[in-house]
Amino acid sequence: MAKAKHLPIPPRTDTVALCQAWGIDVADDLLGLALVHRSYANEAGGIANNERLEFLGDSVLSVVVADRLFHDHPQVAESDLSRMRAATVSQEPLAAAARRLGLGDFIYLGRGEANGGGRDKSSILSDTFEALIGATYLTHGLETTRNVILANLDFLLVDAANRGEHQDFKTILVEYAQAHGLGAVHYEVCGEGPDHQRTFTAVALVEGLEGPVGTGTATSKKHAENAAAANAMSSFEASEDSPTL
Repeated sequence: MAKAKHLPIPPRTDTVALCQAWGIDVADDLLGLALVHRSYANEAGGIANNERLEFLGDSVLSVVVADRLFHDHPQVAESDLSRMRAATVSQEPLAAAARRLGLGDFIYLGRGEANGGGRDKSSILSDTFEALIGATYLTHGLETTRNVILANLDFLLVDAANRGEHQDFKTILVEYAQAHGLGAVHYEVCGEGPDHQRTFTAVALVEGLEGPVGTGTATSKKHAENAAAANAMSSFEASEDSPTL
């Protein structure tokens, strides 16, 4: 990958070592792209970044983990499987997997992110991990990528049932709303702050209720929505009576 002048260089550029930690080689062009955060791409004049690979990797990851959990837990209900998957593929667990690889040291970041601790930011690490999955899929196809994903996430999958018990508050909120006949759940999210310190605030809304039922703030939209759902469930559980229409 061509490096833009006057922009930060990652502490480590030996991608051979990264591939060794990852468990398989990845095509050089795809690997280079997977490591380009949007902050670097923007400051480099709008070059390509890793967000398309992240989109692809997220989909591949979800299918692989769902398949593994489905076969490993044949007696578990769908709602519990959903929580177990969230406990494996959401921001924090993926960031933990990325840290095990030392992935942050290889990411190309803009000045603000590089100087603001972006190499250890969970949102950046999890997104880059997914981009790396996307690059692996395009290089090797599904079955090989499946093996790589499972090898890197085994430490999460072996404890998925325990960690997933209360992990996915968005699913819990939907189930609560359905059980009480409250209608659909949706979220409104707004972001603020510079690119290297972006924060998102989500508001959880339930069709059958007036006003927000919960709010949450985090460094990604998905994480903010989950925090808002957790806030909503805390409010509902603290109330002696179910909310009325």
